[in-house]
Amino acid sequence: MVRSTQKEIRQRAPLWLVVLLALNFGLMTWNARDAASGQPVIKAWAQSALSPAQRVTTGLGGAGLGFFRGLAEMRNARAENQVLRERLAQAENELRDARQARDENERLKKLLDFAQDVSYKAIPARVVARDPSVWFNSLIINRGTVSGVDLDMPVVTPEGIVGRVVGVGPLSAQVMLITDERSAAGAVVGQLGQSNALGSVRGFGKNGLLEMRYVSGLETVNVGDYVVTTGQDRIYPPGLNVGTIVEYKPGTTTTPHTIYVRPGARLESLEEVAVLDYRPQQRTAPEKTLPNVDKGKTK
Repeated sequence: MVRSTQKEIRQRAPLWLVVLLALNFGLMTWNARDAASGQPVIKAWAQSALSPAQRVTTGLGGAGLGFFRGLAEMRNARAENQVLRERLAQAENELRDARQARDENERLKKLLDFAQDVSYKAIPARVVARDPSVWFNSLIINRGTVSGVDLDMPVVTPEGIVGRVVGVGPLSAQVMLITDERSAAGAVVGQLGQSNALGSVRGFGKNGLLEMRYVSGLETVNVGDYVVTTGQDRIYPPGLNVGTIVEYKPGTTTTPHTIYVRPGARLESLEEVAVLDYRPQQRTAPEKTLPNVDKGKTK
């Protein structure tokens, strides 16, 4: 073993002194306490040194936690919004169904009231289809011969005439609308029995209007006047509403008026109608012969 010389010992003495002082200082610091808080000084220094890092770590952790919490809340809010949308859609559907049921009840009530007012048996019917080839000129109802429906029976609503039955089966019937160009009805402008503005209405084929013909140019007519049936066609009973005049071309003493009538019945949105069991009385032959008919036969 090599022994250290005195020169080496003197060279290392300052280093050992520094080490011993440092150890002494460390022991003193470790046991030293802060006068204000009573905590060890080392702990206080360590907290002071680490506090910025703790703040950064806490901030990052809080931000991350807040981010994931926000994602969870957004996911929950999205699910709640979907539930609310579904409930709103269901409520809207229920409200629409309730309105449709209310409107249908009102229409049926008006139809029943109308059936009680007329002097003929009324057969309520529902429109189930329209002829696709002539969308605005014919429709199908859910009543047929089983319910008493027959050919040429008039079809009406409380607002006015609709048309007549042109085809019938056991459980359904086809109705030609009054707007069809092949359809016609005897009519009068104004009140039946008090007006001489007699004529005939038929389908015009344009804008859903009717054309009224043969009204004398000497008769006074105006836009807004109402038109009713006369019963002369032997299809529609007298006194039923046809519609109102929306336009006319004045006639003269020798030419009739040309009158355009908007139907009272809402033909484009029919849902319920009534078929009238109207059977006009048969015309009887005159009992008396004309004068001089038998002249020359007897002598």
